[in-house]
Amino acid sequence: MPHYAVLVSWTEEGIRNVGKAPQRAEEFRRAVEAAGGKVHSFLHTMGAYDAVAAFELPSDEVANELILKVGARGYARTVTLKGWSTAEFAKLAERL
Repeated sequence: MPHYAVLVSWTEEGIRNVGKAPQRAEEFRRAVEAAGGKVHSFLHTMGAYDAVAAFELPSDEVANELILKVGARGYARTVTLKGWSTAEFAKLAERL
């Protein structure tokens, strides 16, 4: 399955409702699982981003739909990165 990382920045609405952030993180985990994926980690962070999640989903289309739904809720803006595991990247690097 493809791997993704999402960098999360809270909107004004998101920071006003920061007390519900753990509940929103759990809702995200459930949404990923319902879409056939798995969350590897979800971290609340300090710095340029307010949270970072690493997860797998069946396809780019499924990932795009899920992240668009997150954004549509109005609590966060996201930057999504597609990733490869070390083993997957090693296979790619061998061909160089």
